[in-house]
Amino acid sequence: MDREGLIYICRTMGDLAGIPVRILSEGECIYFHSTTGLKTDPAAAWKKELDAVTDNVGYLITEDLHNFGVINAKGYRIIVGPSRQIGSTDRELREIAFRTGVPVNEISGFLSGMKAIVRMPLESMLQMLCAVNFAISGEKTELEQIQITGHEQADLLKKEEIYNARKAADREKNQEMEEDDALISPAVHNTLALEETVMDMIRRGDTEGLEKWLKSAPSVRGGVLAAEQLRQKKNLFIVTATLASRAAIRGGLDPGTALALSDRYIQNCEIMTSPNQITNLSYHMVLEYTRRVAGSIRPGSRLAAQAADYVRDHLTEPISVAKMAETMYVSRPYLSRRFKADTGESITDYILRNKAQEAGRLLSYTDRSAADIGNYLGFSSQGHFSRVFTKYMGMTPGEYRNRHTLSGHELR
Repeated sequence: MDREGLIYICRTMGDLAGIPVRILSEGECIYFHSTTGLKTDPAAAWKKELDAVTDNVGYLITEDLHNFGVINAKGYRIIVGPSRQIGSTDRELREIAFRTGVPVNEISGFLSGMKAIVRMPLESMLQMLCAVNFAISGEKTELEQIQITGHEQADLLKKEEIYNARKAADREKNQEMEEDDALISPAVHNTLALEETVMDMIRRGDTEGLEKWLKSAPSVRGGVLAAEQLRQKKNLFIVTATLASRAAIRGGLDPGTALALSDRYIQNCEIMTSPNQITNLSYHMVLEYTRRVAGSIRPGSRLAAQAADYVRDHLTEPISVAKMAETMYVSRPYLSRRFKADTGESITDYILRNKAQEAGRLLSYTDRSAADIGNYLGFSSQGHFSRVFTKYMGMTPGEYRNRHTLSGHELR
């Protein structure tokens, strides 16, 4: 098939699906089509992850559950997406715009274009790609042949590699003892205390505590839920997803979001073909729930909760307490006094601490410079950003980046 024929197929697919599509040749984008008016390609935010999808027909599920489909055929790469079954907030889309490098004067249009993308189930996207791949290469690919790649890529395995290395060492050290234990007492469970520990951390949004606990967590000996190992892992994963979603709801996460995440993770698990994939996905899932609860925790009173919502929604802007108070129809001194009384923290500290924590996340998971991140989060100068970050995070932005990535060069 010549280039013009390929472009025709991709344009038609994009028009019918309502999802952006692009064609790459030798690593360069030669065609991009979006029915929603996107001028900047959002796929740039996940370039490294998408480059790692090398199957003839494959896909990527990003850490925030955006789906991409990929076809590698006849010297071309066709990438469709992103599509997401859960609606995105303005803040989430602004971060994608930041990571993609959207010009400031085009951010509003970018957000509108992203919101207009059709929400397509992953399975439907893959079936569409299988048909297009057949039209291009004559290769018949069934849905069950496509392996999950999203949760095995470097961006989601930075912490998982540490965990898996520890688990491998544990297995080698304890394998004989565990096998003997299983033969002697296969029905003995040690899951109750572990379950209560993990679910309590999810409920409290204790991301740091959970990460520390996972580094030295004891081996889990669960009950037998299936005769076959893979089915056993999947059944245990479903139980974990159910418990994690309930713990997150109790911790304050929106029920619709929590249950939708559970559904998506379970669907991903069912397509997986190895126990190790499921272990990695489970690890990522509990951290995802914990991070989301941490981001949704609100201070005590209704007024303080409104203030916290305002901070979360305007985190990438210079935040004026006076303007915040005006939107809530109270005076600035009253808002500051009530917030301090209800939360034990001044509203200024709350704003700056949340900005510093968001900056830490971006330093860990993007390759944007500290100057770019400070500007994105509304700081007046690089010096101001550095001082605030050091105060609330206990180290400079550069030190934080070096400590919280695998190396200074292995960033998303």
